[in-house]
Amino acid sequence: MATSIAARISRKAAASTFSAHRHVITSRNFATEAAKAISPSSDRVKWDYRGQRKIIPLGQWVPKVAVDAYVAPNVVLAGQVTVGDGASVWNGCVLRGDLNKITVGFCSNVQERCVIHAAWSSPTGLPAETSIERFVTIGAYSLLRSCTIEPECIIGQHSILMEGSLVETHSILEAGSVVPPGRRIPTGELWAGNPARFVRALTHEETLEIPKLAVAINDLSKEHFSEFLPYSTIYLEVEKFKKSLGITI
Repeated sequence: MATSIAARISRKAAASTFSAHRHVITSRNFATEAAKAISPSSDRVKWDYRGQRKIIPLGQWVPKVAVDAYVAPNVVLAGQVTVGDGASVWNGCVLRGDLNKITVGFCSNVQERCVIHAAWSSPTGLPAETSIERFVTIGAYSLLRSCTIEPECIIGQHSILMEGSLVETHSILEAGSVVPPGRRIPTGELWAGNPARFVRALTHEETLEIPKLAVAINDLSKEHFSEFLPYSTIYLEVEKFKKSLGITI
């Protein structure tokens, strides 16, 4: 009797083990087939930035980019953003116009990793939008929020401009400076520090160099712009190589 009971228990245990093993094999086969089904095709573009969108409409607001403006592929423009003629926004920048307007004027440039935002309102009572006017250079890693930068100014790298701050025309802000809310930098002056303070008046020659820098960066952006057409410009190098070998094109 004991032997019969032991045999039945053994058979049940063996059947249970076989069933569990078969379930594991089936699960593995299913997982393998599912992986094959969702694996990317061999012709998938490798530099697709994993679905990041450059232009993000918010409600009725759609970012506007001029035809000859350069906006790098991994830039994010959201909401009420306008990038004017000849302007350039470089790699990794975020311009978030979800609360108010952001404007980048003619031949101005916003360099790498800058963040530009605009608040609902300004503590100074001035318009809370962020306005970057013509021939302005914004250095890399800068943070701008609800400020106004008049024509022909330079904002150094890693600078911070807070709500309601104003940089008047022909002015330079040194790298790493912090402009507190409501602070005004008068025309023709060099400011620096945290908080930003007056350093000295700019010479006439220095003010003439400000728009030249913006134009030089605009010229450089044209080379980058041509590389992000629907087709690459590598064909120009191929044609040049064929000509050097005497191959008829």
